[in-house]
Amino acid sequence: MEHAVHQGRHVEEVDFSGVNKDSGNSSQPSVRWGTRRGKRNLSTKGSGFRGSGPASAAHLQDGGRPEEARPGRSRSSGGGTVRAVAAARLARAAPTAAGTALHAAGGSLPLPGGDTEIDWKAYMAEVEGVINGTYDYTQLRGDTGPLVYPAGFVYIFMGLYYATGRGTDIRMAQHIFAVLYLATLLLVFLIYHQTCKVPPFVFFFMCCASYRVHSIFVLRLFNDPVAMVLLFLSINLLLAQRWSWGCCCFSLAVSVKMNVLLFAPGLLFLLLTQFGLRGALPKLGICAVLQVVLGLPFLLENPVGYVSRSFDLGRQFLFRWTVNWRFLPEALFLHHGFHLALLTAHLTLLLLFALCRWHRTGESILSLLKDPSKRKVPPQPLTPNQIVSALFTSNFIGICFSRSLHYQFYVWYFHTLPYLLWAMPARWLTHLLRLLVLGLIELSWNTYPSTSCSSGALHMCHAVILLQLWLGPQPFPKAIQHSKKAH
Repeated sequence: MEHAVHQGRHVEEVDFSGVNKDSGNSSQPSVRWGTRRGKRNLSTKGSGFRGSGPASAAHLQDGGRPEEARPGRSRSSGGGTVRAVAAARLARAAPTAAGTALHAAGGSLPLPGGDTEIDWKAYMAEVEGVINGTYDYTQLRGDTGPLVYPAGFVYIFMGLYYATGRGTDIRMAQHIFAVLYLATLLLVFLIYHQTCKVPPFVFFFMCCASYRVHSIFVLRLFNDPVAMVLLFLSINLLLAQRWSWGCCCFSLAVSVKMNVLLFAPGLLFLLLTQFGLRGALPKLGICAVLQVVLGLPFLLENPVGYVSRSFDLGRQFLFRWTVNWRFLPEALFLHHGFHLALLTAHLTLLLLFALCRWHRTGESILSLLKDPSKRKVPPQPLTPNQIVSALFTSNFIGICFSRSLHYQFYVWYFHTLPYLLWAMPARWLTHLLRLLVLGLIELSWNTYPSTSCSSGALHMCHAVILLQLWLGPQPFPKAIQHSKKAH
């Protein structure tokens, strides 16, 4: 993909009006059309996206390779030639009136709602392959590389494919994602309402202060928001004590994108605490069976290809797009020893939180495997704060030790940050300091390209949150210890 970012030029973001800002380069954007019906592609030379990564970052932000460019396209240096080539293909593509105006103006006008997406066209190409009868995951690919998401992603975006005129009506897709964003806020507010820990003024910052999150949801059309809305629905079901349905929605979220597995250690701890090993197995079985059912058409065709592509834990990320490790030498960032060290630190901290923060009954951690009625301490219903604390903390620890964070990954934990900062506050962390931490995190995610300072600031903020989670009030033991004294 021949974007200006590959030439090291400064690039700028698309504003909310959907119009590309000129980066100051005199060259005009060139419009190239994909070989698939209705697939428009607007690539810019000398312009791009500031803050959420350039359009070419879509090749890499989820593990794709940038050199897997779209085939069958020629590049023209003259505006007249561009219009001639585009006009020849317009008849096949059945463009909208806006698309015709774009080409009549030599590619200098934006396609309404269509110039801000990053991975949408690749998603539609991957889904179209399934619609055309290809079930071998190793043969499914889009403009940004091979399909690397589980089967739930395919089914959901297949519905979006038909809802948006075979993926061509990007404005409609953005409207759908706007509704998805509002649904996400509603589900998050329901969670926070039940915990009663976060002061109301914080919700203003959650709703209005993050340009990056608005961009990821409404402009970029990534699959990350789809996975997160299902995750928050799952948490609401768990809070309503609908554990089976909650596990079902959790598994559905995993089937859209694997990052939801960062919540899995917390969920496992909650299931063992509530039901013991024997009672937790049916709930875990729901998660596993749903994955098999969703992936069955692809498993029957090529089981190894499906599992290796959709659940690839060893995918390599490129250093140029990292948000959190910019201050490291590239050789160290790519070194497998560094990856193993991060994994070790991740698992160690999870174990420490499970032993010292989540499980403080006086019994061994192995007592969680017993039936709750046979434990020394009588079982108590899990409170909303205990459920939310375990899940949000588990995910946050995974974020802190991630091998790489890319710009759309911000939604993995953005809506959990207020709870992590306010639900178990240390005395030394005042309201002003908490708001400062939120502001620095937002600034770090809005710095493109990332710098050593922005990455360092992000890690410092993460460290502050981890420290106050460790030193703050205990989310689990008070009710349990009270019950123990009463008996």
